[in-house]
Amino acid sequence: MSEHEKFMRLALKVAHTHEKEGEALVGSVIVRDGEVVATGCNTAKRDLDMTAHAEIAAMKNAGPAQGHTDLSGCTLYSTGEPCIMCAGAMVSAGIARVVLGGNYSKHNGGFGDYSVEKAFTLVNRSDIEVIRGVLTAECEAMRWDYWARQARGEV
Repeated sequence: MSEHEKFMRLALKVAHTHEKEGEALVGSVIVRDGEVVATGCNTAKRDLDMTAHAEIAAMKNAGPAQGHTDLSGCTLYSTGEPCIMCAGAMVSAGIARVVLGGNYSKHNGGFGDYSVEKAFTLVNRSDIEVIRGVLTAECEAMRWDYWARQARGEV
């Protein structure tokens, strides 16, 4: 198992933290020098806070864990495509690399022709490395399962 797969498996596990509360299943893990700094999952429904995304939660948790907010050199793993708000926070935090499991499709989502790479380019940070395709089948299956349960009114 590669290091990317190891941390994406942890992100998949973290995604399920608030599943019983009907949260969107997205998990995020921040890693520095091969060590987990922080994790986060969506809590928007629980907290009545539409900014409570997995990536934001992981970055918020990283500050207290490190005693500072500088995430320069860190890798952020996410089971889904980070939105533009999360991408902006990653830029501000100094994230160096983003590893994605799920792949956003403009045909299946609500962001149009968006990608995290385009968001980084808009703010002249195309130097942030984006790696796609890590455990994509597992991440996508989790997302589609959530959407199916949502359509049936189960979440």
